[in-house]
Amino acid sequence: METRNTTKKKIVVDRGRFVLEVMIVFFGICLFMIIPLLFLRLLIDVKSTFYGPLYYLLRALGILIAIPLFLFILNKFLDSPIKNHSLEDDSSPVSRHLNLYSVPGGYFKQQLLYGILILFIVFIPLDFLTYFLIPEMLEFTGNVLSTQATDAYLLRGYFVFLFSVIIIQISVAIYEESLTRGFLTMRGGEYFHKISAVIISSLYFGLMHFLYYFHPISRNYPVWFPLIWFLQTFTVGIMLSIFIVKKKKIWPLIFAHALNNIISAHAVWNYLQGNDFSLVAIYLYFPLLIISGFIAVLFIIYFPRIKQGISTGFDEFKIYFKKDDSIGESKSDLYFRVFFDFLIGLLILIIGLFFLI
Repeated sequence: METRNTTKKKIVVDRGRFVLEVMIVFFGICLFMIIPLLFLRLLIDVKSTFYGPLYYLLRALGILIAIPLFLFILNKFLDSPIKNHSLEDDSSPVSRHLNLYSVPGGYFKQQLLYGILILFIVFIPLDFLTYFLIPEMLEFTGNVLSTQATDAYLLRGYFVFLFSVIIIQISVAIYEESLTRGFLTMRGGEYFHKISAVIISSLYFGLMHFLYYFHPISRNYPVWFPLIWFLQTFTVGIMLSIFIVKKKKIWPLIFAHALNNIISAHAVWNYLQGNDFSLVAIYLYFPLLIISGFIAVLFIIYFPRIKQGISTGFDEFKIYFKKDDSIGESKSDLYFRVFFDFLIGLLILIIGLFFLI
């Protein structure tokens, strides 16, 4: 009984410490974003063409500065509970975080290939499948996003749209990948089991998209539309998190995420221009799906290590739902851990709503 209580206590304490760090880092991100964004509202009309791109660009820059800075502050002035733990990399949290963004000489092509693989094997098929099976999701997405001042570019002419979408979606990808995969997944994996961190960060990522359920326009659509958005982003979050845990590189994720968002935004823009999804499918997604199939076959045949890596990643994911004998975990501990991870994901969402929205 004492061992079981100790195991549960460790689960709670490790995640509690992580949540405390998340709260401090989220507060830091808030500080680095709130002042520039307030000045932006004072200097530029929210209806301006430049408002959306500048808004998202400032958010991306803010998070790139805030996360390493506050990791440094936490490591420097607070007694981190994982300082003395055995990590694969005994460098500082700041160094480990910044290393995610490094592109060593000769590895640029490799990271680019990973980004292309993620784009065509994960993002493109999932987006197409969603829009193909439920075409109304395109309408839902377009109507929800286009009502926001920051996304009004979706209603503009093509050249304004193209200028805006490139800046905005690159910025969005940097912001979301740095926050969810770069910080929540990687830092969480230093406090507890890496797959727990994968689940927690993916749940946060998915729930942030589910929040569109509370958008006034969502009342005109079935409740499962935002739920589909949640399931889609939760699934993507798991895949991307497993990648960064294995490869410890973030640029492939940013590349794939940004390019997919640009493609998806084109689908939404076309819908808002009055074009039917069948036209979007024929001229946009079908060619991309053909490329996806070709790349899938190519990588499986000529890059067996990638196939093996994917298989290993999913094997580790399945282990998450088994008892962890290394800490003497019982079946009740397993259920408690899984439940508590989902609870932590929800708690981080609430913290994010307070500091980051």
